[in-house]
Amino acid sequence: MLIFLDTETTGLEMKDRICALGMIADDVSHFELINPGKKIPPHASAIHHITNEMLQESPSFSQSISAEKLKSLNTPENILVSHNAPFELSMLEKEGLTWQGSVIDTLKCSKSLMDDLEGYSLQFLRYELRLYRDEMRVFEEAGISITPHHPLSDALHTRMILEYLLDLAEIDRLIEISKSHVLLVRLPFGKYAKKRIEEIALKDPGYLKWMVESLMDMDEDLRYSIDYYLRGK
Repeated sequence: MLIFLDTETTGLEMKDRICALGMIADDVSHFELINPGKKIPPHASAIHHITNEMLQESPSFSQSISAEKLKSLNTPENILVSHNAPFELSMLEKEGLTWQGSVIDTLKCSKSLMDDLEGYSLQFLRYELRLYRDEMRVFEEAGISITPHHPLSDALHTRMILEYLLDLAEIDRLIEISKSHVLLVRLPFGKYAKKRIEEIALKDPGYLKWMVESLMDMDEDLRYSIDYYLRGK
């Protein structure tokens, strides 16, 4: 079974926790607000529009229906599908849940199979892949509103991205890609944004070294790619 999962959190640091979860499994959707046990800072609320007041009566993750559902689905034969799966898995592990099945990371797979795009965020791919042409029907059939940064809406867009990727590779290949580092071709941001990393490594290796040493939250595939080209391989 494919389980499409998205969470919203109090932030992106080690101390942050899940404050909402959306999941689609066998065309059955589930959404729940989660009390993270800490305040949501304004910069996080500005993205997902979840406030501290909204969570006052919500359960902790351990007491949530979400935890119960995930535990029942957490078997080796099930496949978790998420956009930026390592982040989602790390958030679940903070709550004591280690996923037992395979994983498909639609972010990593998109980078690997479509390496010439200008971006890979969920909302960017929504328009780059023209998912919007069919999304109204898909969302209406699922009974879900199109609301960017709402975990249930994002989980359904993740399913649409997976369906697109399945035209490019089989499920086993997507699982394999999700386990591996992706060698990126272009730098996604900075003064050399959209330039080939291999060329930057030749012309200005100091800049790439500075990025690796200074940006602690750098995407793991970008860090791998910079190291790869700096080694001249």
